Amino acid sequence: MNEEAFKSIAAQLRMPHGEYGLEVGEKMNEGNLHINLNTIETLDPKANENILEIGMGNGFFVKHILSVDQSIKYSGCDFSELMVEQANKRNDEFIKSGQAKFFLANADKLPLEDKTFDKVFTINTLYFWEDPQTVLAEIRRVLKPNGELTIAVRPKSLMQQYPFTKYGFNMFDKADLLQLMSANNFKSAEIIEKEEPDQEINGVKLTVKTLIVRAKIQ
Repeated sequence: MNEEAFKSIAAQLRMPHGEYGLEVGEKMNEGNLHINLNTIETLDPKANENILEIGMGNGFFVKHILSVDQSIKYSGCDFSELMVEQANKRNDEFIKSGQAKFFLANADKLPLEDKTFDKVFTINTLYFWEDPQTVLAEIRRVLKPNGELTIAVRPKSLMQQYPFTKYGFNMFDKADLLQLMSANNFKSAEIIEKEEPDQEINGVKLTVKTLIVRAKIQ
């Protein structure tokens, strides 16, 4: 692949769109299987919780949350119109039952009431936040007192080895994530690392990890 192809991949990962966006959404489900399952395990959804996901893609993993208990309420927002459309189609039954809803929004301006959610989580979106301080302020606003934020990424040491991440990706290691939480009024931050199956990129075997930071609002 040439650099223009890598730029295109980076743009699609940031916001899937157009005809190729549908394929990108499906490929993300495959490539991000373990980071999603690891994050949902860490999230630990419980009965009667109201949960917000920022950047749910095509909504493939929503069933892993809502199947835990019928009393759980889930909201998913994404700034890709295509992904919101696909998530609505994929989760029609959960929408009809009142368990799920999806909406188009930027993370830095959530169309949601204050103190609404018990938990907010996001997977592989932090790389693209242009103003993390504003996004985290919005998350604090919509979380209930003592609410919990969970952010999952792949570590900087791995992300730097992908050829497309030089185009618009901000990357983080454990220290970066803890500093981000501390600087934005989140407390009791903890880092959780989980192993994923190795990947091969351009003939090179890469060790893959899920890196999760979990914290509460102050």
